[in-house]
Amino acid sequence: MNTLIGLIIIAIGAFCQSSSYVPINKIKQWSWESYWLVQGVFAWLVFPLLGALLAVPAGHSLFELYAAAPKATLLTMFFGMLWGVGGLTFGLSMRYLGVALGQSIALGTCAGLGTIMGPVLLNAFFPELNALSSLTASVIIGVVVTLVGIAIIGVAGGMKSASLSEEEKKEAVKDFNFPKGLAIALLAGFMSGCFNVGLEFGKGLNFGEMTDPMFRTLPATLLVTVGGFLTNAVYCLYQNKRNSTFCDYKNGSVWANNLMFCALAGLLWYSQFFGLSLGRSFFQSGSPMDTLAFCILMALNVTFSNVWGIILKEWKGCSRKTIIVLISGIAVLVLSSFLPELLK
Repeated sequence: MNTLIGLIIIAIGAFCQSSSYVPINKIKQWSWESYWLVQGVFAWLVFPLLGALLAVPAGHSLFELYAAAPKATLLTMFFGMLWGVGGLTFGLSMRYLGVALGQSIALGTCAGLGTIMGPVLLNAFFPELNALSSLTASVIIGVVVTLVGIAIIGVAGGMKSASLSEEEKKEAVKDFNFPKGLAIALLAGFMSGCFNVGLEFGKGLNFGEMTDPMFRTLPATLLVTVGGFLTNAVYCLYQNKRNSTFCDYKNGSVWANNLMFCALAGLLWYSQFFGLSLGRSFFQSGSPMDTLAFCILMALNVTFSNVWGIILKEWKGCSRKTIIVLISGIAVLVLSSFLPELLK
């Protein structure tokens, strides 16, 4: 029962994340770099900070926590900066592939590589922790099945690209470009996998028994998102200067609307990692379910993003065969979430 509760909580977070790009469509008269930076303030600074504070017992502080483990703190933030590169290209992948296909390929790559890279790199820096022991056969099988599900959805995307006319592609996704989008999505997935690496390096950054198990990963999550924000902020401000879009921030007539929807997008996005922290507390520490939690989150993100893709008519005009392939891929992803329990 605990496992099911944990999965439901993670699924709710995944649904929120997959919905986070819907409010962005309501943003008016701002360039991509402007709204990306402002929503990032909420997604990667404000809400992660509020979440991390839940892990701090009375009489203590986050500064005290991070100062006590400087190496882990710096490495966690460093991998967050690498994840930030993935965040930038992640947005571009959806620009060229749409919400459904862009998230599917990027998050699928992120799920597989993030799950494997975390223990491997942690073992390289801290061999005494024996992190590789977490990569059991059931974990590897779970990752492989997840990647199979993503590959099936990728096939559906290729079928979509081949079957639609240029006019239909542009109607569904304005800047649709499958080859360019595929390359960007794969890069985004690889770099985004560093998020889980950061969580692995920062998993000891909590106050132990004084921190509620539901909130123990949130201080590390804050470090990762702060690192990602730094990368994104530098790029967005550069684009503001290059494209002469600093004037976006001076447009007072749209600030109330845009700030509200940026905040909503940020809250929905952060919900996935808040839900991940809460959900993992229902899994046995160090179990295959615990190790695969990040992979499960990404798989569910892909599942819900494709549901949104159908709602937003990104698959409009595709053949019945293409839709069957898409649904088959989604079914495999849902199955991958339960595999660790089925293989016990």
